Amino acid sequence: MKKRSKAAYMISAVAEQYQIHPQTLRLYEREGLLKPSRSDGNTRLYTDDDLERLEVILKLTRDLGVNLAGVEIILNMREKMAEMQRQIEQFVSSLNTEITARRPAPPEPVNSLIPVIEIKRVRKL
Repeated sequence: MKKRSKAAYMISAVAEQYQIHPQTLRLYEREGLLKPSRSDGNTRLYTDDDLERLEVILKLTRDLGVNLAGVEIILNMREKMAEMQRQIEQFVSSLNTEITARRPAPPEPVNSLIPVIEIKRVRKL
């Protein structure tokens, strides 16, 4: 997993980095596609997670020609799929825990006074 920094970037830096107009970022926020945090002075601050989401938005709009309504649907579906994946992983983990708890203990080795003799068969040609 990629290490995340806790840095936050101002709208001008993000716009310059991704070669988009700051108004486009504001539009994405109005449409609910991006949700940057705000500083005490009400400045938009974009985290690494916001930038990752922006990259998906730009990939969909620039490279695949998806409109903003389509982007919203795709992003919502991605979030639902990620949540379902988390639920499945949690279920499998609890199932494994339950199976392990119910598994009978291996039998104790039996110490016998009768020796075990291994017999090898020789094939005749």
